[in-house]
Amino acid sequence: MPTKREREAYARGFTDAMKMAERQPEAPSGFLDAMEGKFDPKIGYSVRKPKRKLSAWNKFVKANSKKSEFRYRDGKLNLKKMGVAFRRKKRR
Repeated sequence: MPTKREREAYARGFTDAMKMAERQPEAPSGFLDAMEGKFDPKIGYSVRKPKRKLSAWNKFVKANSKKSEFRYRDGKLNLKKMGVAFRRKKRR
């Protein structure tokens, strides 16, 4: 449980950050990203890294997770059976 002093310090820090964000009207939503260096001023919003490609196993699970062949009666995936099928399939 935070002490009274800690709560006051948090409140001061929060109000200070809000004041700083108000002074930067061009990018209030990307304020934290600008502090970390992830803000691109040309675009006007934070830039995300591109998503990774799915691995062959992830693609196999995504394609076969709805098949009743790999499902238990309670709805869970039978990963052991999926692993065997994945290893047996022919790869291109």
